[in-house]
Amino acid sequence: MTQEQLKDLGKTLWDIADSLRGAMNADDFRDYMLSFLFLRYLSDNYETAAQKELGRDYPALAKDDKTAPLSLWYTDNSEDVAEFEKQMRRKLHYVIEPRHLWTSIAELARMQSNELLQTLEAGFKYIEEQSFDSSFKGLFSEINLNSEKLGKTPADRNKKLCTIIQKISEGIAEFSTNSDILGDAYEYLIGEFAAGSGKKAGEFYTPQPISTILSEIVTLDSQEPKTGKKKKLDKVLDFACGSGSLLLNVRKHIVDAGGSVGKIYGQEKNITTFNLARMNMLLHGVKDTEFDIHHGDTLLNDWDILSERNPAKKLKCDAVVANPPFSYRWDPSEAQGEDFRFKSHGLAPKSAADFAFLLHGFHFLSDEGTMAIILPHGVLFRGGAEQRIRTKLLNDGHIDTVIGLPANLFFSTGIPVCIIVLKKCKKYDDVLFINASEHYEKGKRQNRLREGKGDEPNDIKKIVETYQFRSEEERYSRRVSMAEIEKNDFNLNISRYVSTAKDAVKIDLAKEQQKLVEIENSIEVALKKHNAFLSELGLSLLPGEPKKN
Repeated sequence: MTQEQLKDLGKTLWDIADSLRGAMNADDFRDYMLSFLFLRYLSDNYETAAQKELGRDYPALAKDDKTAPLSLWYTDNSEDVAEFEKQMRRKLHYVIEPRHLWTSIAELARMQSNELLQTLEAGFKYIEEQSFDSSFKGLFSEINLNSEKLGKTPADRNKKLCTIIQKISEGIAEFSTNSDILGDAYEYLIGEFAAGSGKKAGEFYTPQPISTILSEIVTLDSQEPKTGKKKKLDKVLDFACGSGSLLLNVRKHIVDAGGSVGKIYGQEKNITTFNLARMNMLLHGVKDTEFDIHHGDTLLNDWDILSERNPAKKLKCDAVVANPPFSYRWDPSEAQGEDFRFKSHGLAPKSAADFAFLLHGFHFLSDEGTMAIILPHGVLFRGGAEQRIRTKLLNDGHIDTVIGLPANLFFSTGIPVCIIVLKKCKKYDDVLFINASEHYEKGKRQNRLREGKGDEPNDIKKIVETYQFRSEEERYSRRVSMAEIEKNDFNLNISRYVSTAKDAVKIDLAKEQQKLVEIENSIEVALKKHNAFLSELGLSLLPGEPKKN
């Protein structure tokens, strides 16, 4: 799918959302819109697989017949349904009953059937509780089909849903339904809803350019990035995964380079966003056995899989990425001071859990892995407990690179942020500083990192290549020794090491004076020559010959 086609599909969907949500706010309508798009994907994927499984037995419909073909097969082959569904679970990992397929739902909407609302409720419940082998309970928990925001009475709500689904069905009918295309459309809508949500968007969305930088970094060889991409990432973790976009970006970058990902692990505290992430994974063709998204509190570490104390059984990830909430206030207990994640470094202060998030992710990083985390600049220079944590990480040789980004790149905040790259075992004993704070394009609402082609500025590529080849450039990047960092009391404020200020031009006063003398002399010569011409013509001479010094 070309960028132009994606833009057209995204705009079609966004226009539908914008025109139909009425008095409903964008966040609420987002959940309906994305859930219906998700149902469309699951259904089309299922019907394609069913057609392949049944072969010649798959029913052929008349041109004007809008019935789901699988409905006819179920009716005519009731005794074979159980075996068929067993096969579909084995091959596709899920089952959808014909009456809950998008084709059937869209036909009810077209007919303005008063059974649509009830059928949708039953369909969502079936998908949550029976479709998948693994637990997908609560997948549609935030979709209230009986909300008065849809209408005051069941009839009103049914009518509204008919209109929404019919418009979606008509709007995307001309577009392909494969996972890449609908997945891209899903991402486009998440971005558009994020743009309209302002600060709330920070809870679930990392802008694509920043996501790309993190993904590129963690997929490169950890010891020698200049050798290129890894062939495989066995495990990838994002402990504040939002809608899952960052995890999917990591997967895309390794797969596009011919590599593979074993399993994706994500954790999200917000229930709505947690559901978005699970849908997003499936929409991008990631099977339910290939990812594990947990709903819970990262700081409390309430996920059993991460609570394993036996080092031999501990989850060790080849890539850890995260965009946790900035300067989040927390209230750690005394017991957390002894927590295996924090014990050797100490607790982050109550006023800012930034280092608590960092240490959480770092604990689950493998010896050959790379971690890239987005944090506010304050973690680089604040004192107290944060200075002690920072000092130990530096002395132990775990901080590899510090990247300063421009201000106002996020929907959720206008402050400039940094990317810290960490490794358990790093090759170089210095720290690479990249000051990219002045490399961007100014936008109306947010600034943007440029992705120019050819000779046009490409801010993303410049950051990644500077990291990859550990290159130095005046006013942009520099490798700094630990001795110098120690002299600065382990302060990592980027401008201390890479200033973007240009040196003032030194003026040689003697040379400037000589230039002035030469200019005055040339004026004197020109004036005499000019007056000579005037004299020959019998005209008045120009006054004010310059005085000699």
